[in-house]
Amino acid sequence: MRVGVMVKRTAWDRYRASQDGNLRALLAKKDPTVANVVSAHEEHVATLDVVKRSLAAAGATVMHLRKATFDDRDLDLVLTVGGDGTLLRASHSVSRVPILAINSAPGSSVGFFCGADRASAPRAIEAALARTLRGVVLTRMQVRLNGTIVTPRVLNDALFCHRSPAATARYIVEHRGVVEEQKSSGIWVGPAAGSTAAQRSAGGKVLPLTSRDLQMVVREPYEPRGQDYRLRRLVVRPGAPLTLRSKSREMRLFIDGPDRMVRAVLGDIVTFEQSAEPLEVLGLSARRRWET
Repeated sequence: MRVGVMVKRTAWDRYRASQDGNLRALLAKKDPTVANVVSAHEEHVATLDVVKRSLAAAGATVMHLRKATFDDRDLDLVLTVGGDGTLLRASHSVSRVPILAINSAPGSSVGFFCGADRASAPRAIEAALARTLRGVVLTRMQVRLNGTIVTPRVLNDALFCHRSPAATARYIVEHRGVVEEQKSSGIWVGPAAGSTAAQRSAGGKVLPLTSRDLQMVVREPYEPRGQDYRLRRLVVRPGAPLTLRSKSREMRLFIDGPDRMVRAVLGDIVTFEQSAEPLEVLGLSARRRWET
């Protein structure tokens, strides 16, 4: 089995590389803002050691995925060691193979999509390599800008907002023949897999994990003079795409977090719809709840 492994770079690793003198001073005086930096790193390293030994014992051929973008055509499995952010980064390069995420530091890392931790990693890896580890096939979202596909592999969500978090987002929403001009702090749009995250925090509902629906949630809508937007929260069914038209020269589309960003200017049209490329996440149950 050929396994591509992507490993999280911990906050401690990043700080050491930058030779941050401020961090050393904060650590020396046990400042609460850095209380778990070292312990989280140590927990991560211990988990990574278990993963390495498990792969070696199974005789897997390991390819280290050190770049965010890679080709999965020569792989049988993608394995991430970190949290949900590590899985999301890897998922944008995964088109056809299953992915197994190991939560390396559950005490400080969000791991909703993670199918194992340090204790269960050996069994999960063995089962994944034997192709007996069950998982869930998740719907992903495709995003187009002016008709051109930006990405077909959004697993969590996309945020359409002004480039400045303090500025108002101005846009026109179109869905199933309803057209509405809005002002707000932005719009969250995403598949069911991401409905436990920002969509839920902004007032959306948690969709069944295996649902093919998308969800749109307006965050902090500006509704003056008693105005009530009709399209504040809606479920986007397959075959009925959602369209946003930018009324600003400075809009941004953030995809699955802050690292992937697309600029949108006045008149640009952004379309959201179900992707033809679902993602199989191993070790995940269809009954997984957001509290997990």
